[in-house]
Amino acid sequence: MTDNNASVSQDTRREKHEFDKLRKRLRRNVGSAIADFTMIEEGDRVMVCLSGGKDSYAMLDILMRLRASAPIDFELIAVNLDQKQPGFPEDVLPHYLENLGIGYYIVERDTYSVVKSVIPEGKTTCGLCSRLRRGTLYGFAQQIGATKIALGHHRDDIVETLFLNLFFGGKLKAMPPKLLSDDKQNVVIRPLAYCKEADLARYAQAMEFPIIPCNLCGAQDNLQRQEIKTMLSGWEKTYPGRVETIFHALANVSPSQLADQKLFNFKDLTIEIDKKSHFPELPVVQL
Repeated sequence: MTDNNASVSQDTRREKHEFDKLRKRLRRNVGSAIADFTMIEEGDRVMVCLSGGKDSYAMLDILMRLRASAPIDFELIAVNLDQKQPGFPEDVLPHYLENLGIGYYIVERDTYSVVKSVIPEGKTTCGLCSRLRRGTLYGFAQQIGATKIALGHHRDDIVETLFLNLFFGGKLKAMPPKLLSDDKQNVVIRPLAYCKEADLARYAQAMEFPIIPCNLCGAQDNLQRQEIKTMLSGWEKTYPGRVETIFHALANVSPSQLADQKLFNFKDLTIEIDKKSHFPELPVVQL
């Protein structure tokens, strides 16, 4: 019995050690992203968008822990958009947030009915759902005086979006860690930009967050994003670290080595030399 107790105690210590390392890594990654892109500043009112998924739960938790030790003062407000999906557990998030002691809003918008009425059965709903959700959150941020909108997209989301745009949209773009909205009225930040999805999944499981699945998409197993995710997962197994390398490439761009004429002035490229002094006279050769 003593040996069994010792073994259990050792396993517990090991698990705690691994969890502490995970938490420190996530905090370090979030802190680095915030510092690198000046995501949060003195006096900011940050609207933390909470979907009920693992990533947004982790984002809120880490931001709250960082705020407690931050050298600057800023406010966090949790906001959930209730899209009126059938069976959505309306009591889960209010109960969780009240126990945290953080200010929050539940914004009710029936985007579910809109999406279902516009998108044919079996077609991808993510695009329209995302636009409706973004528009609602942008407007609400202005109503409550939020200076920043924090979204829970992580490193893998960013890389997947790069390939989605590349393969299916003919564009070389991803998700920036910090973004000014088109109307110049909102600044969007992604504090999890340096975090791996696998780390966030482990953290959410250890923290036992009350996960709320998104049922709006139903059984859309062949979504383009899922195809990209599967592709990247295969690459990562064959070549560990490839996704990290791709992510670093987004911050190491050479416009002159691409072909976008808006980013680089190809038309005016020319050499500037004195041809007479540069080239020696060649002897005349009789043919």
